[in-house]
Amino acid sequence: MNAKLQYKPAYRISQTDLEIILALVRAQTLAIAGERLGVDASTVFRAVQRMEKGLGIRLFERSRSGYRPSELAQELAVHAEQMEAQLEAARSAVQLQPDQVSGIVRISTTDTVLHGLLAPALKLLRVSHPLLTYDIHAGNELASLTRRDTDIAVRATRRPPQHLIGKHVGPIRVALYAGKKSGIKDVDAGIAAGSWIAPDDALPEHPSVIWRKKHFPKAVPAFRVNSILTVAELTAQGLGIGLLPVFLAERRNDLVQLTETINECQTELWLLTHTESRHLRRVSAVFNHLAEQIALA
Repeated sequence: MNAKLQYKPAYRISQTDLEIILALVRAQTLAIAGERLGVDASTVFRAVQRMEKGLGIRLFERSRSGYRPSELAQELAVHAEQMEAQLEAARSAVQLQPDQVSGIVRISTTDTVLHGLLAPALKLLRVSHPLLTYDIHAGNELASLTRRDTDIAVRATRRPPQHLIGKHVGPIRVALYAGKKSGIKDVDAGIAAGSWIAPDDALPEHPSVIWRKKHFPKAVPAFRVNSILTVAELTAQGLGIGLLPVFLAERRNDLVQLTETINECQTELWLLTHTESRHLRRVSAVFNHLAEQIALA
């Protein structure tokens, strides 16, 4: 007599499974994913193993840099975000004060935009939505939003990724500046001084770096720094001349503008988010406020 075949039902993805997948897609490390879920890294590891065994397919590729999601994991993360949005909408529906928004909003931007534009706008937002808290990452890359580790990005880019939605805030105009302490009052004196301050190694593709190398190929920066904000600080101290966004420099009284705005250095400021995240009340409240408050002259 032939032995009976044992029936093994197809693996059923649960809400908890989706939450774990989304956390790992966003964090890309077991430790950070576990921290966000309120469990330890080994719990996340075992859950992923269980899901992969049940599905018969690998959800994440392991490497030294972390866990890289497969196409299936990315698709499941989209469903998890939709579930997250629906759950938040349901919670909002039973709030005693539906106009009050709470939760953490993760924002990615650059230090220049953070200090020059974003911080003043967030100060106003704290008044209207005091229950919101913010996780702000100031860096030069757009990767954190692309891998869904950020809710909103405020970025300088000429071509925003097609899978993101957003608002074009306006052009970021750039000019050459010197510090008032330097005694330099015109562009010829500034260039003659020759002490350039620039983010060559940190931002080799930055429009200001490309422009300087094109028009002053023999000029070697006296100071190489890792951010545009640092260019502004050292320039203001009288250590040299630097190319700076007008919106940042015009708010200071320790800088002197040496040139008109330079068209070749101009880029565009965008406010970006995911289609799914846009419907979360906490994200929508912050996105709409920033869209109204952030402006470029």
